[in-house]
Amino acid sequence: MSATSTAQAVVRELIAYEITEAVLAPGSRSGPLALALHAADQQGLIRLHVRVDEREAGFLALGLAKASRQPVPVLTTSGTAVANLHPAMLEALHAGVPLLAITADRPARLRGTGANQTTEQRAIFPGVASAADLREAISWIRPGHLNLELDEPLLEPAEWDFAVKHLDWFGMRGELEHVALDLGPRTVVVAGDDAQQAARLMAEEAGWPLLAEPTSGSRNGANALIAYRLLLQHSPLAGQIERVVSFGHATLSRPVTQLLARSDIEIVHVGTQATFPVPAGPNVRFVDTVGTERPDDPAWLEGWHAADALATAAVDDVLDGTTPYDVAKTVNAGVPPEGLLFVGSSNPIRDLDLVARPYTVGERRLIIANRGLAGIDGTLSSAIGAALARTSSRSIAYVGDLTFLHGSNGLLIGPDEPRPDLTIVVASDDGGSIFATLEQGAPEYAGSFERIFATPTGASIAGLCNGYGVPHRVVPPTDLAAALDEQVTGIRVLEVPLDRLARPVMNAAIDEAVRAAVQR
Repeated sequence: MSATSTAQAVVRELIAYEITEAVLAPGSRSGPLALALHAADQQGLIRLHVRVDEREAGFLALGLAKASRQPVPVLTTSGTAVANLHPAMLEALHAGVPLLAITADRPARLRGTGANQTTEQRAIFPGVASAADLREAISWIRPGHLNLELDEPLLEPAEWDFAVKHLDWFGMRGELEHVALDLGPRTVVVAGDDAQQAARLMAEEAGWPLLAEPTSGSRNGANALIAYRLLLQHSPLAGQIERVVSFGHATLSRPVTQLLARSDIEIVHVGTQATFPVPAGPNVRFVDTVGTERPDDPAWLEGWHAADALATAAVDDVLDGTTPYDVAKTVNAGVPPEGLLFVGSSNPIRDLDLVARPYTVGERRLIIANRGLAGIDGTLSSAIGAALARTSSRSIAYVGDLTFLHGSNGLLIGPDEPRPDLTIVVASDDGGSIFATLEQGAPEYAGSFERIFATPTGASIAGLCNGYGVPHRVVPPTDLAAALDEQVTGIRVLEVPLDRLARPVMNAAIDEAVRAAVQR
């Protein structure tokens, strides 16, 4: 089959499987695929997104797939172009996102020779299925890789005909085993990343406290706590826990990870070891679904709510309106019903976790992040992809300055490409303030801390935005709420200046205030 015929067949099959978004990074060997996708875009069959940076193209496709929960292909040429997809493919693998890499390759006879842009790119992504055909590569719950060997001539005149019959490309999951939990043991429900509403429903059905991460999809309803990670550290209630029911992929805070690592309590995880953050001991049971026959004693939940009210008030008393936690609280409040929030790793999502008030059930806010491997790379492109994939009342990305700088090439978007209406809020403290909260922030490492952990750059975010043609302005924390309420057309950046050096003192004050409040 010629390269052109192969390209037409692949794009026809994408359309048959009802794939509506595709991302392309330009190249020579992938030329026939580019022409086929462009023709499909012109015919209104697929919306095409073109990026010149393969790494950002991969993360853009990841964001599109994450928000839409549908497979999204990213297409590249051969050689290092393929390797640049690796970060996004790894994130997709560990987050269960259906990202599909379609990579153009040289013919097999050139492999192992010095032919230009020729390397071993079959099975180049460890853990990601390397498929023989498109159907094998597509999955609802995992990424896939389709490597296409294209021989010359690469480009030929063609009539791009994509008339197809729609195909059922996903297999139905088998019948799930339901486990009924007995009442009595003092139980908390943990909702990690992408737990979705099942965690909330379980907590409400049983009358148990809900410890839900911001990106769980279940931090809403009457049972969700706010300052739960500090309660796990300081409240006497933490020592009374006898059972944990866990959903999603909980990796955000050490107190929760330590709770799930306990061997002296019963732990029931809805999922597999792949989404359980510590090696499972004999006290951990993996299940498909769980439920109870009736609510448990309400006194247990009431005690947690009372402690959470004390802890949350203590946190609020420490804040003065200008801290990173105030910024996080404002961002959380700025997401309206039907809104989208994409959160960067490191401190932004942890700040949000401590102060985010639970939303009202049924208002369809989507709060997501790249939590599979929790890297900072590609965050802007992922946020842009998520905003493109979902019709939202307002779309916000909330990131730190290093995350912004690391992924700033995500703002390199051609004039003819689709752009979402997206506000990017940058918590700007010139460095990696997350490390001040970890072991590296201890006094004995003070002499090396700034250079090898904090890594201040002095870079001009305004200058970068100007170079990319993206509107930018500096907004103090106290003015952020009003700025978020503005009507937005296209992508803009709001840079919020913060004091990085004040964070250790502020965190210590919060910690002490909560300890005093819940132990009195």
